[in-house]
Amino acid sequence: MRIAVLGGLGLQGRAAIADLVASGVEEVICVDTTPDGAARLADLTDLSRVRFVMPNGAIGPALADVLADADAVIDLLPQPLMREAVQAAIATRTPLVTTNYGKAIADLAPEAERAGVSIMTECGLDPGIDLVLYARAAKQFDAITSIDSYCGGIPEPKAMAKPLCYKVSWNFDMVLVSQNRDSVMIEDGKRVEVPAARQHDSPFIHEIEVAGLGRLEAFPNGDALHYVEMLPSANGLRRSGRYTLRWPGWSAFWAPLKELGFLSEDKVPGTSSSPREFLGRLLGPQLQYGPGEKDLCVMRNVFSGLEGGRAKTVTSDLIIERDLTSGLFGMSLGVGYPASIVAQMLAQREITTPGLLNPLLDVPDEPFFDELAKRGIIIAETVAWD
Repeated sequence: MRIAVLGGLGLQGRAAIADLVASGVEEVICVDTTPDGAARLADLTDLSRVRFVMPNGAIGPALADVLADADAVIDLLPQPLMREAVQAAIATRTPLVTTNYGKAIADLAPEAERAGVSIMTECGLDPGIDLVLYARAAKQFDAITSIDSYCGGIPEPKAMAKPLCYKVSWNFDMVLVSQNRDSVMIEDGKRVEVPAARQHDSPFIHEIEVAGLGRLEAFPNGDALHYVEMLPSANGLRRSGRYTLRWPGWSAFWAPLKELGFLSEDKVPGTSSSPREFLGRLLGPQLQYGPGEKDLCVMRNVFSGLEGGRAKTVTSDLIIERDLTSGLFGMSLGVGYPASIVAQMLAQREITTPGLLNPLLDVPDEPFFDELAKRGIIIAETVAWD
C-alpha cells in the first residue's frame, strides 16, 4: 500500500505520516516544498518507509505524477491549493482525504462521480470526528430535537499567557480568518444567521463546564444547518449551533478590535498587508508553545431528542493533549489521525462510494472510533433520560 501526504511536513502532516508508518503502510510519499524533510521526521518515524517528493514548477502536474503511484492521498496543503489536489486525484482516479470544507469544491462532484473516485472532505477534528459522532448519534434516537457542537484548541492552564490565554497549535492566520466567518444557527426551529461582525457579541456567547478544566467560553463559528440537513432523524430539530471554545475573555478581547477593523481583509492604504495579516505576523511568534507545554483539543457534542417516546440526551466528550515525547500537538493528532485512518479505509477499498463524500454520511462509525481508540483517542459518552 502506498499513501501520499500532501503538505506532509506541516504540523498535521507529520502526525499523519507517523501514524501511517505505525499502521504498517508500506510506503508513505511525503510531498512538501520544504527541503529538510528527513530532519523534520527523523525523530518521529521509520524513514526507510518514507519517500520525499519536493515539487518543482506548477503544482498540478507534479501532484498528478505523485498520485498516479499512490493508493490514496491525504491533502493537507493550504486551502487555496485544495482544488488542484482534488483535480489531480480525479484525473488519476486516486481516492483522496482532505480536512478542508467541501463547499469550495462542490462543483467538482459530478466529475468525481464520473471518474468513479472517492473524495472525502471535512475529515479532520472539527469538522471530522464530530461529524462521525453525528452519524453515531442518529442511530440512538427516533428523533433529534437539538444538537450543540463545541470544539476548540486551548493551552493547558499552566501554559496560558495573558491577555489572550491562547497559543498557536495550528496556522494562526487561519485562526484569525475563522473569526471573519459567518455562522448559521437554529433557534426555535428557525434559521438564525450570525454575521462574523457579531460573532463575539454577548447575546451569542455562553460558557460550558468541562471536568478538570472549569468554565470555557463558547461562541458561534460554523454552519449548523448544513450538517443537520444530512440527518433524516433531525427533521424536527428545534435548536442547533456549532461553537468554538476558548478560555473566558476571548470575545471581550476581540470584539472591540474587530469593530475597529483589526481583522479586516482590506489592504491598508500605502501597504501590501491587511490588518488581519499584520496581526498574524505580529502575534503569531509571541504565542508559541514551549517544549514542555501542552495544547488541549476540547470537543463536546450534545444531542437531545426522543427514543421510544422518552426524552434522552447523549453527551460525547473528548480531550486530546500534546504528546511531549514526540512533540506533536493535540491539534495535530486530532487532525492527522482521522485523515490517516480514513485514507487507509479508502486505500483498502472499505469506502468506495464515488463523488464528494462527507464523514457524517460515508465513514463507518464503529470501525472509525475503534481505530481512534487504538491511538489513545477515547470518546467519553454519557446518556441521560428525562
